[in-house]
Amino acid sequence: MKYVIPGGTGQVGTILNRALTAAGHEVAVLTRRPARPGEVPWDGRTLGPWTEEIDGSDVVINLAGRSVSCRYTSDHLRDMMASRVDSARVVGQAIAASGRPPRVWLQMSTATVYAHRFDAPNDEDSGVIGGTEPGVPGYWAYSVDIARSWERELERADTPHTRKVALRSAMVMSPDRGGVFDVLLGLARLGLGGPVAGGAQYVSWIHDHDLVRAVEWLVDHDEITGPVNLAAPHPLPQRQLMRDLRSAWGVPVGLPATRWMAELGAFALRTDTELLLKSRRVVPGRLLRAGFAFDHPHWREAADDLARRTRDRRTTAHRLRGHGTGGHGTAGAIT
Repeated sequence: MKYVIPGGTGQVGTILNRALTAAGHEVAVLTRRPARPGEVPWDGRTLGPWTEEIDGSDVVINLAGRSVSCRYTSDHLRDMMASRVDSARVVGQAIAASGRPPRVWLQMSTATVYAHRFDAPNDEDSGVIGGTEPGVPGYWAYSVDIARSWERELERADTPHTRKVALRSAMVMSPDRGGVFDVLLGLARLGLGGPVAGGAQYVSWIHDHDLVRAVEWLVDHDEITGPVNLAAPHPLPQRQLMRDLRSAWGVPVGLPATRWMAELGAFALRTDTELLLKSRRVVPGRLLRAGFAFDHPHWREAADDLARRTRDRRTTAHRLRGHGTGGHGTAGAIT
């Protein structure tokens, strides 16, 4: 099959591109800065020659959008909104204009659409949409608005021959450099992997292999439309998540951080505390009810697997450098 992945050069796109290519599929990645074979230029806002990739393809997986790993300034929040809404709108226009439209459009969304809560998990049917919770920073509502506007463009698109699914994704855990697991592991190795602001806030996550399997499963199941939570079935409090991660790597101690310490750390990392402090208790109700089985449903086992693969990657990179294949290209590409 042919897959087209707008915005496919980030962590999730890299995971999917790698797996789908290895499975023998043709993959075209739409990006503003094409640099590799299979990458096609687009601007994420206007129709152009890139639409030829969509016409006649089988599956579109739109991942385009400004990274959320940034300081949530007014300008950055506006960019996050515009990049998601504009790209979803123009992908919908391209599909609508296709002579042979793809049969499936998987549109990235986010588990952040759900409310900050501790009392019960959020699934697609009974989950509480966020934006009006008391006692949280007002700008958190803007993140929910972004998610809802993102999905609204998917709903509005006039694509009667293309099935549409919104992927409400939790944090994707993989051993790739710069990914969420890599950042958390780096903090743990520095002794900073303890509870943040008490650590009671829930973290929803999904193992990268289950992400790929879920995407392939959704492509094959024509009865599934609308929002689908891409999250492992067992979210857990942040303090437990970091405890299991430290155990997987063999780090005995993780210093706790207060809320103000988290603010300082987020500022140093040029990111935002919403990513650390919002309680995202999200479960994959529709996937489970439809019969999807997770290979990595529990974090402790998933963390062990990710730690092992991270060690293997680093060992391989070190070996390649030792054989003189270069520390500038080959080793850095093994992620």
